[in-house]
Amino acid sequence: MQPHLSQIGQKMSQLTGVRAIMKDIIETLQSEPGKWVNLSAGNPLILPEIEAMWRDYTQQLLAGPHFGEVVGRYGASQGYEPLIEAVVDWFNSHYGWGITRRNVLITPGSQSLYFYAANCLGGVDADGMLRKIVLPLSPDYTGYGGVTLNAETLQAYKPTIDIIAPHRFKYRPDFAQMQIDDTTGAVLFSRPCNPTGNVISDAETQQIVDLAAQYNVPVFIDSAYALPFPNLVFTEMTPVFGENVVHCLSLSKVGLPGERVGIAIGDERNIHALECFQANASIHSSRYGQALAAQAISSGELARLSLSVIKPHYQRKAALLTAAFDREMPNDVPWYLHKAEGAIFAWLWLKDLPMTDWDVYRKIKQEHVIVVPGSPFFPGLKEEWAHKQQCLRISLTASEEDLEAGAAAIARVVKKAYV
Repeated sequence: MQPHLSQIGQKMSQLTGVRAIMKDIIETLQSEPGKWVNLSAGNPLILPEIEAMWRDYTQQLLAGPHFGEVVGRYGASQGYEPLIEAVVDWFNSHYGWGITRRNVLITPGSQSLYFYAANCLGGVDADGMLRKIVLPLSPDYTGYGGVTLNAETLQAYKPTIDIIAPHRFKYRPDFAQMQIDDTTGAVLFSRPCNPTGNVISDAETQQIVDLAAQYNVPVFIDSAYALPFPNLVFTEMTPVFGENVVHCLSLSKVGLPGERVGIAIGDERNIHALECFQANASIHSSRYGQALAAQAISSGELARLSLSVIKPHYQRKAALLTAAFDREMPNDVPWYLHKAEGAIFAWLWLKDLPMTDWDVYRKIKQEHVIVVPGSPFFPGLKEEWAHKQQCLRISLTASEEDLEAGAAAIARVVKKAYV
């Protein structure tokens, strides 16, 4: 039976961004198992020390007196109280934010948090005004493309592109064109950025926050790769907080992507609105994952392993891939890697590319290497821009051997493309 979908049903039943091409990637990888270099993966690596930590806390939970209470009872929509207390204690003691339990919400992953925020604060308001969700710098996380029920709600802005060295570049917010005003419902951006590894500077972040504060607009800072965990930051960076900031964390990149645990820290009024939305949508996040996280945060072990294990692992991978590109790529071609400032991806810009990113993706597949075309990472950018079809995302989760082999294969394709 063909269902009669509502407008919202039609919108939400369509795959967006990278999810829309995952079917092709999965089928490709399954076509010849073991013969592909997979540089497309968004899943974090299962690092032995991190897995051991979660195993230890799982065993403690199973053996302890609270297991039945955790898995056998519904909980508060705001979240598991010991986890909320651990978050409050950590951020007050390490950053001096002066938050209370009323400033914290636990969600089923950060994607659900942005869905709540985009539809609580964006869309048509009670007065009939369309309030925009502003992405101040594009490209950004592809998942933002699916969070709004009204497709017209999302509004992204092109960045300034700085060439900072031979074959290196960096995106910066373009404040001359960025519009945050009384029609804005919320601002949203990732820091560090998936897919580019870009980190918007402390000063630029504060400028966005101050501009939004003039219109009483909340700023959601997606810190899924940031301090204090997983601490995938390779440059100077301080978490920016304030009355109109909602600091958003995820435990996916610290080894719990399957448990879907997101954390929002912000003004009590914003947190309360999001909590009510969550109560209607999903009741609450998995209490099992929350219970593990409460132990890992309160003990300090999660922050310690993020700094000593997770961060250096991916920083080494970023340096290795950069060196491989410098060695393999043709010098007479206008290729540029984004400055590696954080996250688990590299971002390659092929300036003046004489074909599309999808064409390059297919040609690289012929070399038995899988990357991700860059164009899905520009959600909300309405205007045409050739740059959108000139980029590729490359995962740092592959082995060192595969990263080097992948860089060599990409270089062969690029060299032929510009002939």
